[in-house]
Amino acid sequence: MADAGTEDAGANLHTLQCMELWRGNSSVESTALSAGLQAWIFSQPYHGESSGGDVHYLSLCVGGIVTRILLADISGHGITVDVTSSILARLLRRFMNAKEQNRLVEELNREFSGLEQSGRFATAVIATYLSHRNQLLLTNAGHPRPLLFRSSTGTWQYLSHENSDERPGNLPLGIDDSARYDHAALAIASGDMLLLYTDAFTEAGIDDDQLLGEPGLLSLVESIPITDSIDQFGRKLVHAVRAFAGGSVNDDETLIVIRFGEGRSPVGLLERLRGYLAVLGR
Repeated sequence: MADAGTEDAGANLHTLQCMELWRGNSSVESTALSAGLQAWIFSQPYHGESSGGDVHYLSLCVGGIVTRILLADISGHGITVDVTSSILARLLRRFMNAKEQNRLVEELNREFSGLEQSGRFATAVIATYLSHRNQLLLTNAGHPRPLLFRSSTGTWQYLSHENSDERPGNLPLGIDDSARYDHAALAIASGDMLLLYTDAFTEAGIDDDQLLGEPGLLSLVESIPITDSIDQFGRKLVHAVRAFAGGSVNDDETLIVIRFGEGRSPVGLLERLRGYLAVLGR
């Protein structure tokens, strides 16, 4: 469940408020405004179900400068995923004001490792944008590699950890409670973009012998005009992936398109005070 916030149902536009945690694992197509960024979130559970195994959260700190984005693909479906989504939400609220995300990732891994359900794990990507520093912190726990667009060069590239030749070296959450996670820190410029997605996008295909894969996804991304609004960009990518797969994708689909540079208006004193009161009340 999402905390209360400001949303225009007609325009599907949501403005994150201080100390707000937004969204969960339900179907959504909406644009969110946070400090120094816009994010278009599309999530469609498989078979049109009301909720699925993909979990997506955005939060804004009490001071209005730390935006955190989490996208996780949790093994299983149904009530077990709903329970796990609640665990993620609790930890994200606990660390909402932390500028670093190391402790959050460690706690997430510990929680998944302690779950009683056999084989419960999740791939996840956790991103923290510090608008006052124009810096992005990124941790990939066995998840499909994010795509980053650099406005200075006009090019897209996959983000990998330095210790990996092909795939991110970090294990999925819940595999090893003592696992250590690498964290990347990236300087961000206005106009840069970040794509986060679940494996439905790289594993889309008519059959197992012809999957889109990373090269195919990159090719589709590069074919879409960067001048499009983020919602137009996201919709074109979803449609292109589905067309490659013959019209539909046989998995939960989640895509988050983020453009840096413009976002919500700066946090005012009254909103900040309400945020601090919310912290004291918890």
